[in-house]
Amino acid sequence: MPSVRRHLPLLLLAVAAVLVAGFLVVRGGEDDPFADYCSEIADRREDVGAALSAGETTGLLRALPSFAALAEESPDDIRADWTLVVERIADLEEALDAAGVDPATYRPDAPPSGLGDDDRTAIETAAVRLGSQETATALARVEQQARDVCKTPLSL
Repeated sequence: MPSVRRHLPLLLLAVAAVLVAGFLVVRGGEDDPFADYCSEIADRREDVGAALSAGETTGLLRALPSFAALAEESPDDIRADWTLVVERIADLEEALDAAGVDPATYRPDAPPSGLGDDDRTAIETAAVRLGSQETATALARVEQQARDVCKTPLSL
């Protein structure tokens, strides 16, 4: 029994060292919980800028794949905003696709001849939802977080 007591401080020190080392290894991957998200923003910034330069609606539709990827990497505090933005753009894309309408040439005040009332209503509804204050607020939040947390805007 005396030899165990003599080695007990050394054993406790070894256990403590293993616990601290394990904690540092586990924590090492979590130093910056926004690192992947910020990296994704930096990687997609040029693509988003190029897409958005195509015009408001057409640009958002072209930016959709990048926005979807950013939503996937987004931290929990901004995920709902990203989800809303992506869903609203995707809804408009789906309505235009279902109607067989080219987003670059579609004009609500002069819709293509032969466009059915149901298709026109679906496009208008999706466009109104995309242009809503709720969507604008969500888009402003994701842009602001990119600037604040990642120190970069979403686009050029």
